[in-house]
Amino acid sequence: MSRVPGGGESHGGAITGMGPGARAFQWPFPPAEDRPPAKERPPAPARGRFSPPPRIADKMRRMTSFLVHLIRPDIAIHVTRAMPALPDALEARIDALWEAAAARVEAGGAGRLFNGQVFSIDTLTPERITGHLTEYRRLIAQSEDHTLFTALGVRSLAVCGVLTCRDGVAIGRRPRAAVYQPGMWQLCPAGSVDAGARRADGTMDHRGQLLTEIREELGLDAEAVGPMTPLCIVEHPGSHVCDLGMAVSTPLSAAAVLEAHRTRGNGEYDPLRVVPIPALPAFLARVHADLVPPAPVFLAHAGLLPWGGAASGGG
Repeated sequence: MSRVPGGGESHGGAITGMGPGARAFQWPFPPAEDRPPAKERPPAPARGRFSPPPRIADKMRRMTSFLVHLIRPDIAIHVTRAMPALPDALEARIDALWEAAAARVEAGGAGRLFNGQVFSIDTLTPERITGHLTEYRRLIAQSEDHTLFTALGVRSLAVCGVLTCRDGVAIGRRPRAAVYQPGMWQLCPAGSVDAGARRADGTMDHRGQLLTEIREELGLDAEAVGPMTPLCIVEHPGSHVCDLGMAVSTPLSAAAVLEAHRTRGNGEYDPLRVVPIPALPAFLARVHADLVPPAPVFLAHAGLLPWGGAASGGG
């Protein structure tokens, strides 16, 4: 199944259904009183303050429609209702958008779209998410035409790993013919939380979903990675995709991670890089035009980029 990964679009639009933990996207990052308590997030490494070049800072300031939802590491996710029925006219509109997107993806060599089911958020608090399973075609239609959010209300949940190995952080570039965020750099792996993550009791296994993405996209087995820690959720304007960032590590070297991706991964990223942590600011500056906006937020919450730091006057 082709998945909607992490990433962002700088489209405007009001976001409804804000939970009590929601914060507007800010760059530089929020002041101390708005950050998660220190005991709930790893301390930032002592590498100085990250002051992005003006071109990055200006881009991030414009993305005030992004929301950062603060969550607890033990957040629970529940399916609490069935997928709602839609009028025939709306179904026809969804079909048209789905078929156009599927044809575009296939023509570009990025695979074929499959209409499975993905989890959509109805309510979101720091402790609990409730929602329902919806058709992937509805998500794609809303991503293609953001005005459909009023009728569809899809807030799809995606997992996004902040994967560190012995030599740095895994960052990959998405296919240029991808249906969503084509050609953009993102933390990896990432993918929609789909019906396969649903447990018998109606809860969704978001950690299990990330393990699936690690295996499919990077070619790494579950035994190769450690525990996963939810960091925060970034909700995109327009598409309303909600990226759940999770920190995860592996003792493997960069060479071993890249070899697993090359020989056992599904080709989702071309190229895949392992960026040394001290080199992250320079790398983010270099790829800023093609970087998904949630990436620096997740990196900061994971303690891999220092919080704060105003834009400097230099380039």
